[in-house]
Amino acid sequence: MRRHRGRVVDLGSLDELDARLAAGTTSLSGWRVRGIDLSERGEAVLGCRVAGALFLGCTFAPGDAERLGAAGALVLPALADVPLDVYRAGLYTAADLYDAPRYADSLDARAYAWSQQRGGPDDSLAKALHDHAIDEALTSWVAGRRLVGVMGGHALQRGQAGYADAARLGRLLGAGGLTVATGGGPGAMEAANLGARLSGRPEAELDAALARLAGVASYRPSVQAWAEAALEVAAGPDPVETLGIPTWHYGHEPPNVLATAIAKYVRNATREAVLLEVCDGGIVFLPGAAGTVQEVFQDACENYYADESSVAPMVLVGRHHWTEELPAWPLLESLARGRTMPVALVDSVEEAAAVVLSRPSGRR
Repeated sequence: MRRHRGRVVDLGSLDELDARLAAGTTSLSGWRVRGIDLSERGEAVLGCRVAGALFLGCTFAPGDAERLGAAGALVLPALADVPLDVYRAGLYTAADLYDAPRYADSLDARAYAWSQQRGGPDDSLAKALHDHAIDEALTSWVAGRRLVGVMGGHALQRGQAGYADAARLGRLLGAGGLTVATGGGPGAMEAANLGARLSGRPEAELDAALARLAGVASYRPSVQAWAEAALEVAAGPDPVETLGIPTWHYGHEPPNVLATAIAKYVRNATREAVLLEVCDGGIVFLPGAAGTVQEVFQDACENYYADESSVAPMVLVGRHHWTEELPAWPLLESLARGRTMPVALVDSVEEAAAVVLSRPSGRR
């Protein structure tokens, strides 16, 4: 991701703050202090240089927030009636989103309901702050990793041949040293995250996982049963890191639990741009419908106008699908003609993985 910053200190506990102050810290410039009760630390904090510090959702003694602001710090308050931690420091896990015995009571379900309300200024601010926090956390998470995207249809069900194909693709890419990123939803996205997650284990374990998941083919009628089956599969040791980037815009489609890290956004436009941007190792497009077609041409646009050092391969899987059913390939091929746009049309996930694994890193 194309973001640069100076050194930032993230603090989320009072003990860590006390330790740093006891060690002689005199400047908080560049610090982000999140959700700490500072009502008994006002004098100690104000005894430091606070210009350039950021206090997010902290609690203060009367007057201290104003004194910090006057000294050059930025103080952003906690927001009431918002189910999300808008100042969170890291990405989500499945346990964060599925945090209740019933899905209807979970953070994921509550956040979706809140996101669909026509809220006031505080809600708009909360959505923007939350997505900014996820953006920052994702920037840190992708650093040092080479990511390859796998896009494809959300309607693909467990037990179908296409689901197993997507899982095998995720396994091949993960075993090749790439970090697999998906849109974080069900269908082909879940399958690719599954294959990548298990790519460090014997292939027989993936076969067993596919068989177990086929017993609960869809999140309809029960999201809970669908998620619990996947949580059983995910319970094994030493998962390979894999990323999901879903959105509450499509909250009627629950996030899959097989991504080890989940960058869930409120606003879909932000999420769509970030999803394509982080995939510096390229993107494989499995058969899909309108959403996948949109992603094909969003990615094509980035590659079309990028400099040569920033392009990343695009691989479409399924000749019949992409030339007859949804003929995106002829247009993509025409766009790429005469330009440095590595595009390929293949019929198998093995061919797709070979194309991506043979290419150097692209944009970041």
